Amino acid sequence: MAVSKVAGTKSLSIEVQSGTDASGNPTYSKKSFSNIRTDAAVQNAYDVAEAIKAVLDQPTSSYFLNSASTLVNA
Repeated sequence: MAVSKVAGTKSLSIEVQSGTDASGNPTYSKKSFSNIRTDAAVQNAYDVAEAIKAVLDQPTSSYFLNSASTLVNA
């Protein structure tokens, strides 16, 4: 039987500095933005993350593009 992958949801997460630890190193939390188009180009998602970064008050670290899919046994 052939298994296929059906695109589900996609979200964009940005690590935003939330404070510092006891050693003075930055700590981060993630801000997530859901309902990203499943066919969104990677460059477009990166450009959106850069635009969001520009308006945030805190420094940022990494960007994540998260995808969830369903595996269907057809």
